[in-house]
Amino acid sequence: MKICNFASSFINSGKMEHIIPIASDHGGFEMKEFLIGKLKEAGYMVKDFGTYSNESVDYPDMIHPLASAIEHGEYPLGIILCGSGNGAQMTANHHHNVRAALCWNVELAKLARQHNDANILALPGRFIPNELAWEMVQVFLSTDFEGGRHTKRVEKIEPNEKDDE
Repeated sequence: MKICNFASSFINSGKMEHIIPIASDHGGFEMKEFLIGKLKEAGYMVKDFGTYSNESVDYPDMIHPLASAIEHGEYPLGIILCGSGNGAQMTANHHHNVRAALCWNVELAKLARQHNDANILALPGRFIPNELAWEMVQVFLSTDFEGGRHTKRVEKIEPNEKDDE
Protein backbone atom coordinates (compact mmCIF):
# COMPACT_ATOMS: atom_id res chain seq x y z
CA MET A 1 0.00 0.00 0.00
CA LYS A 2 1.48 3.29 -1.07
CA ILE A 3 0.41 6.18 1.14
CA CYS A 4 1.80 9.51 -0.01
CA ASN A 5 1.93 12.99 1.39
CA PHE A 6 2.29 14.54 -2.01
CA ALA A 7 2.12 18.28 -1.52
CA SER A 8 5.20 18.69 0.69
CA SER A 9 7.30 16.18 -1.26
CA PHE A 10 6.15 17.76 -4.52
CA ILE A 11 7.36 21.20 -3.52
CA ASN A 12 10.66 20.04 -2.01
CA SER A 13 11.67 17.43 -4.58
CA GLY A 14 13.46 17.66 -7.88
CA LYS A 15 12.10 14.42 -9.30
CA MET A 16 9.12 13.25 -11.33
CA GLU A 17 6.74 14.76 -8.78
CA HIS A 18 6.97 18.01 -10.74
CA ILE A 19 5.29 16.33 -13.71
CA ILE A 20 1.52 15.96 -13.65
CA PRO A 21 0.20 13.18 -15.89
CA ILE A 22 -3.19 13.84 -17.47
CA ALA A 23 -5.43 11.81 -19.78
CA SER A 24 -8.89 12.07 -21.28
CA ASP A 25 -11.18 10.73 -23.92
CA HIS A 26 -12.99 12.99 -26.40
CA GLY A 27 -15.58 13.94 -23.76
CA GLY A 28 -12.89 15.47 -21.56
CA PHE A 29 -10.57 16.72 -24.30
CA GLU A 30 -11.45 20.42 -24.19
CA MET A 31 -11.22 20.54 -20.39
CA LYS A 32 -7.94 18.61 -20.50
CA GLU A 33 -6.47 21.16 -22.89
CA PHE A 34 -7.65 23.99 -20.64
CA LEU A 35 -6.11 22.31 -17.57
CA ILE A 36 -2.81 21.66 -19.35
CA GLY A 37 -2.56 25.37 -20.10
CA LYS A 38 -3.36 26.31 -16.50
CA LEU A 39 -0.90 23.74 -15.10
CA LYS A 40 1.89 25.05 -17.32
CA GLU A 41 1.08 28.65 -16.37
CA ALA A 42 1.37 27.59 -12.72
CA GLY A 43 4.84 26.14 -13.33
CA TYR A 44 4.02 22.44 -13.60
CA MET A 45 5.30 20.16 -16.33
CA VAL A 46 2.66 17.93 -17.88
CA LYS A 47 2.75 14.43 -19.34
CA ASP A 48 -0.20 14.21 -21.74
CA PHE A 49 -1.38 10.62 -22.22
CA GLY A 50 -3.96 11.73 -24.80
CA THR A 51 -6.36 11.93 -26.46
CA TYR A 52 -5.23 14.68 -28.78
CA SER A 53 -8.48 15.73 -30.46
CA ASN A 54 -12.28 15.75 -30.11
CA GLU A 55 -12.48 12.62 -32.28
CA SER A 56 -14.31 9.74 -30.56
CA VAL A 57 -12.00 7.31 -28.75
CA ASP A 58 -12.33 4.67 -26.04
CA TYR A 59 -11.33 6.12 -22.65
CA PRO A 60 -9.54 2.95 -21.42
CA ASP A 61 -6.93 3.43 -24.16
CA MET A 62 -5.72 6.63 -22.45
CA ILE A 63 -6.61 5.92 -18.82
CA HIS A 64 -4.88 2.53 -18.45
CA PRO A 65 -1.40 3.88 -19.37
CA LEU A 66 -1.72 6.79 -16.90
CA ALA A 67 -3.05 4.56 -14.11
CA SER A 68 -0.28 2.05 -14.78
CA ALA A 69 2.30 4.82 -14.42
CA ILE A 70 0.77 5.79 -11.06
CA GLU A 71 0.62 2.11 -10.03
CA HIS A 72 4.34 1.68 -10.76
CA GLY A 73 5.39 4.85 -8.94
CA GLU A 74 6.35 6.91 -11.99
CA TYR A 75 4.13 9.76 -10.76
CA PRO A 76 2.52 10.30 -7.36
CA LEU A 77 -0.66 12.03 -8.60
CA GLY A 78 -2.57 12.29 -11.86
CA ILE A 79 -5.67 13.74 -13.49
CA ILE A 80 -8.14 11.87 -15.72
CA LEU A 81 -11.25 13.03 -17.53
CA CYS A 82 -14.08 11.68 -19.60
CA GLY A 83 -17.57 12.97 -20.30
CA SER A 84 -19.05 11.90 -16.97
CA GLY A 85 -15.82 10.99 -15.18
CA ASN A 86 -17.29 7.59 -14.31
CA GLY A 87 -15.67 5.46 -16.99
CA ALA A 88 -12.27 7.04 -16.45
CA GLN A 89 -12.48 6.54 -12.68
CA MET A 90 -13.69 2.93 -12.97
CA THR A 91 -10.88 2.10 -15.40
CA ALA A 92 -8.16 3.65 -13.24
CA ASN A 93 -9.34 1.90 -10.10
CA HIS A 94 -8.62 -1.50 -11.64
CA HIS A 95 -4.92 -0.84 -11.02
CA HIS A 96 -3.24 -1.78 -7.73
CA ASN A 97 -2.48 1.12 -5.38
CA VAL A 98 -4.56 3.48 -7.49
CA ARG A 99 -7.26 5.42 -5.71
CA ALA A 100 -9.06 7.50 -8.32
CA ALA A 101 -11.73 9.83 -6.94
CA LEU A 102 -14.52 11.21 -9.10
CA CYS A 103 -15.08 14.74 -7.83
CA TRP A 104 -17.68 17.35 -8.70
CA ASN A 105 -16.67 20.18 -6.35
CA VAL A 106 -13.68 21.57 -4.48
CA GLU A 107 -14.64 20.09 -1.12
CA LEU A 108 -14.76 16.56 -2.55
CA ALA A 109 -11.35 17.03 -4.19
CA LYS A 110 -9.89 18.16 -0.85
CA LEU A 111 -11.50 15.32 1.12
CA ALA A 112 -10.39 12.76 -1.46
CA ARG A 113 -6.78 13.70 -0.66
CA GLN A 114 -7.19 14.30 3.09
CA HIS A 115 -9.24 11.23 3.99
CA ASN A 116 -8.73 8.76 1.13
CA ASP A 117 -5.20 9.52 -0.08
CA ALA A 118 -6.60 9.63 -3.61
CA ASN A 119 -3.79 9.69 -6.13
CA ILE A 120 -5.86 10.36 -9.24
CA LEU A 121 -8.46 13.08 -9.65
CA ALA A 122 -11.25 12.07 -12.04
CA LEU A 123 -13.28 14.92 -13.53
CA PRO A 124 -16.56 14.98 -15.47
CA GLY A 125 -15.55 16.97 -18.55
CA ARG A 126 -19.09 17.61 -19.74
CA PHE A 127 -20.71 18.54 -16.43
CA ILE A 128 -18.58 21.15 -14.67
CA PRO A 129 -17.11 24.46 -15.85
CA ASN A 130 -13.40 24.65 -16.66
CA GLU A 131 -12.70 27.19 -13.91
CA LEU A 132 -14.23 24.89 -11.28
CA ALA A 133 -12.12 22.02 -12.61
CA TRP A 134 -9.01 24.20 -12.25
CA GLU A 135 -9.92 25.07 -8.65
CA MET A 136 -10.35 21.37 -7.92
CA VAL A 137 -6.99 20.50 -9.49
CA GLN A 138 -5.22 23.16 -7.41
CA VAL A 139 -6.77 21.88 -4.18
CA PHE A 140 -6.09 18.25 -5.09
CA LEU A 141 -2.41 18.94 -5.81
CA SER A 142 -1.87 21.06 -2.69
CA THR A 143 -3.66 18.90 -0.10
CA ASP A 144 -1.86 16.25 1.93
CA PHE A 145 -3.26 12.99 3.22
CA GLU A 146 -4.09 13.46 6.92
CA GLY A 147 -3.12 9.93 7.92
CA GLY A 148 -4.11 9.07 11.47
CA ARG A 149 -7.46 7.33 11.70
CA HIS A 150 -7.74 7.37 7.91
CA THR A 151 -4.59 5.30 7.33
CA LYS A 152 -6.06 1.94 8.37
CA ARG A 153 -9.14 2.58 6.24
CA VAL A 154 -7.09 3.43 3.17
CA GLU A 155 -4.91 0.37 3.73
CA LYS A 156 -8.05 -1.78 3.62
CA ILE A 157 -8.92 -0.56 0.12
CA GLU A 158 -6.25 -2.70 -1.54
CA PRO A 159 -7.21 -6.41 -1.33
CA ASN A 160 -4.95 -8.67 0.68
CA GLU A 161 -2.90 -11.09 -1.42
CA LYS A 162 -4.44 -13.99 0.53
CA ASP A 163 -7.89 -12.79 -0.55
CA ASP A 164 -6.87 -13.48 -4.17
CA GLU A 165 -6.15 -17.15 -3.49
